Amino acid sequence: MGEQFWWHLARASGIVSWLMLTALVLWGIVLATDLFPEHRRPAWLLAAHKWLGWLSVGFIGVHMAALVADSYVAFGLVDLLVPFASAWKPIPVALGVIAMWGIAVVQATSVARKRFSKKTWRRIHLTSYGTYWLASFHGTFSGTDASNSLYVATSFVTLGAVCFAAIYRVLTTGQRRSPAGAKVSA
Repeated sequence: MGEQFWWHLARASGIVSWLMLTALVLWGIVLATDLFPEHRRPAWLLAAHKWLGWLSVGFIGVHMAALVADSYVAFGLVDLLVPFASAWKPIPVALGVIAMWGIAVVQATSVARKRFSKKTWRRIHLTSYGTYWLASFHGTFSGTDASNSLYVATSFVTLGAVCFAAIYRVLTTGQRRSPAGAKVSA
């Protein structure tokens, strides 16, 4: 392995985890709305949503492990688990740490969904929007690819897609239809 292997792995896994998080948020919006009613298949959509959640968690784990293994910036576990503990770009890194904990909480409560009221689970799950933005800011301001034209284009497309979908969801809240076609509130 080359001396920059871990740094390249950290960058790549960070970007992939952010893209998985983007897909996860978009998929969640598809589940919560009738954005694509002709393609709506709740069983496979929910399975895909769960799969994207675990992919996000997995790539975040790879990202963190690669950062610890890399010698360029000496990240320790405390730097990656405690917000504002890192001396390297403390605010952007803290945003990533907070986003990581947000994803962990949403995933954990999703696994234990039956132990929560629907209202509580939903409120926790809605923090995914904030978590997505924290992760996006983390990647832009702590990553080294922010000036890369492909990264910038990808950022605009993904952020635009999430904004469009979130606005659509807000505008159509309360207009969800049950399988029989009757209106029910979300």
